[in-house]
Formats: sequence, structure tokens, C-alpha cells
Amino acid sequence: MKIVITIFLTALMFIGCSSKETTDMPVVPKLVVTKSLAELKLNDQNEKAYTLDSSTRKVIFAFSKEVGHTCNDFFATKNPTYLDDNNVVFVADVSSAPSLIRSMFILPGLKDFKHRVLVLDDKELAKAYKENQNVEKIVVVVLKDGIITSVKSVENVVDLAKEIEN
Repeated sequence: MKIVITIFLTALMFIGCSSKETTDMPVVPKLVVTKSLAELKLNDQNEKAYTLDSSTRKVIFAFSKEVGHTCNDFFATKNPTYLDDNNVVFVADVSSAPSLIRSMFILPGLKDFKHRVLVLDDKELAKAYKENQNVEKIVVVVLKDGIITSVKSVENVVDLAKEIEN
């Protein structure tokens, strides 16, 4: 019986950890000045659909695990409405994590946060947002009426706070 359970669990792990085959199609970057972010439609950590509106001034992207932790730890020290009060949206890219890890650990962990976290979990979609960006830094996209006016990278929460509050 132990052998059957072990084989079953091992098979589940390999099935859950497999990644989708990707094509080598050229990636068109989405975070480019003068482009619109109106098509950015993601679910938050509670699986509620979210679309940017014209009042959104900035979008913060965390493309790596470390950057995501840095941002979430910082936002957790603030009032739960801090991002909304500043018309800022936070996007965490979890697409590079194996699907089993995402569903069992990452997504349930994100539900603990009081601030909204938009979840970018599609690897192909994430490629377009990561293209030409330093994924090891916090990426701040400044918007005016949904159009990108600048894209900046910051390294720490002091600079992040300045970007959010300016």
C-alpha cells in the first residue's frame, strides 16, 4: 500500500510541476512608454477579476520571488488601503513557479495579505511584461489615463515609497 501511495504522489508531483511548452515567437514588450495598459486584466489573490481604471496612476510589478517578498513585506506595514489611497496597483508575477507550488503554497500565502495583489500566473503573458525589464528590481510604471508615461526600476522600499507617494 505504501508503494502505491508513493507512486501516486510522485506522479502527481511530476504532473503538477510540468510546465507548458512555449513557442519561440518574438515577444512584443508591453511596458513601453506611450503604450496603453488598458488590457491588463488579472485576478487578485482572492480570485476576483480586476481591470485598471483611468484613476490608476502607477502599477508596481514584482517579477522575481525576492522582489515580491520585498514589496509585500513593505505593503504589509502600511494601512491596507495604502495602495488604493495612492491610486497604485501591485502585480506579482508567479508564472515561473511550478503549478503545484503555486496552487499549494504561493496563492494561499498571498491570501493572507490585506492589500490587493494582482496575480500574473500565465508564463506567456508574463514574458511580454518582463521583456526589456530588470526583473531583479521593483518595476514602477507611471500612467496617465491608462497610457504609460514612464517605466522605472527601483531597488529598495525607500525608493518605492517615494515613487508611490509622489
